[in-house]
Amino acid sequence: MRTDHCSGALPAREHLPAAWAGTPVLDVVVPVYNEEKDLRPCVRRLHEHLTRTFPYAFRITIADNASTDGTPLIAADLARRIEEVRSVRLERKGRGRALRTVWSASDAPVLAYMDVDLSTDLNALLPLVAPLISGHSDVAMGSRLSRSARVVRGAKREFISRGYNLILRGSLQARFSDAQCGFKAIRRDVAQVLLPLVEDSGWFFDTELLVLAERAGLRIHEVPVDWVDDPDSTVHIVRTATEDLKGVWRVGRALATGALPLDRLTRPFGDDPRDRTLADVPRGLARQLVGFCAVGALSTVFYLLLYSAFRSVTGSQLANGLALLVSAVANTAANRRLTFRVRGRGGMVRHQAQGLVVLAIGLALTSGSLAALGTASSDPAHSTELAVLVAANLAATVLRFLLFRAWVFPDRTQARAAGDTVAGQTGGTPARAATGHGAMAHVSGSAAPGPSGGSSAPRTATWHGAASGAPASPSGQAAREAASAPRAPRTFQPDPPVTPPLAPACPPLPSRPAPQADRDPRTTR
Repeated sequence: MRTDHCSGALPAREHLPAAWAGTPVLDVVVPVYNEEKDLRPCVRRLHEHLTRTFPYAFRITIADNASTDGTPLIAADLARRIEEVRSVRLERKGRGRALRTVWSASDAPVLAYMDVDLSTDLNALLPLVAPLISGHSDVAMGSRLSRSARVVRGAKREFISRGYNLILRGSLQARFSDAQCGFKAIRRDVAQVLLPLVEDSGWFFDTELLVLAERAGLRIHEVPVDWVDDPDSTVHIVRTATEDLKGVWRVGRALATGALPLDRLTRPFGDDPRDRTLADVPRGLARQLVGFCAVGALSTVFYLLLYSAFRSVTGSQLANGLALLVSAVANTAANRRLTFRVRGRGGMVRHQAQGLVVLAIGLALTSGSLAALGTASSDPAHSTELAVLVAANLAATVLRFLLFRAWVFPDRTQARAAGDTVAGQTGGTPARAATGHGAMAHVSGSAAPGPSGGSSAPRTATWHGAASGAPASPSGQAAREAASAPRAPRTFQPDPPVTPPLAPACPPLPSRPAPQADRDPRTTR
């Protein structure tokens, strides 16, 4: 998988205009499988609630996961009778597959989904999508585990839900509270970039989406919900838990090896003064110091163990050199990944070579200390040797951090920011202004591509109801741009002689290969 760097892949978040014409702002997906009993009352209740409370145009999409009962006929009938409802028929099961298909083809700027049983109180729907409409957040999720949430369910499901979220926190360092609540929303521009990275097509789909969004630094908004358990749920708990644990292992391994290009999902900074680059202020210094100290402490223990093992079979100088060599390779790799957050294999050999140069400096300090100790005492005790080596390593550690930060792993973003500042002072156009188009420019394009970058809907999907064409430009856009005259319009093109040539755009993200067979034994609920 590609791991090349290309910051600014996502546009800056902007508030959607109050007068949005031609395209629904919200597309709510209801994935179903054999739900002929609950589908009609669910859709009518949801439609009535949105008509009464939602201030924007909306759409309800029924995603049928290869149902074998009367669900497809009911979905098609609802699409004919209600203008804002459409139905999609998929020939393969999987909640994640249904969401991926509909979200990839939707032209609405905000995408959401909820379970057909409507266990979540619909009053939380507007608070769920409001931060996405305003441009404040990238992803939103309902939480049954928040302090202010009100939940009615049995002890068994409560234990399973809390245990699952504890596993996510312990293994994937997830900070969100409730991954399994079937009540989530996402901005379409974010979904276009994240969906090709999500591999699961079943119940782990939205958990994987949340983990990747959080690891990429995107903003996740949590909404406390009122939730009542459905006693007729047919979800197979053991199989679901097994598949989820497999997904946790797969995602954790991909994150640990740097196989996911999450650095390409960086958003440009907004208008908040706290987001602006400040001159002469090193970024991430405190975090890097903490990470370097933690790695250094573990490396020192590892080095001392190696030295003691080598010292039992060889002299002190050779034991010191071998221990330093092995521990330095491990130290450079750990600092590269954990302290300075360099992902992928690009530049790994160069970083290790530079780390060996830093090792030579540490070797000179420690070897010189051992030589001085040998001059002072002809037969020093082993504990004395260790104490001298610890002191020498502490002195070398300070120099090692400075060399790592300034030479081996320099902060490239500061150099780019300085180049942007110079370009702005000389009349050029900063790179951020060139790549940080507003969310409106992204939303008003054509329909979203599918996970593979091709057509928006797979061949196995059948669409009923209102057609989803490309959204029209908002009617109030000209007035809004005129009101913000001090800011350059997004379509402004400076004179060619003044503007330096822009860097080529990043190629589209690679798609994960689709599973060869659908082995999801679970029903969707």
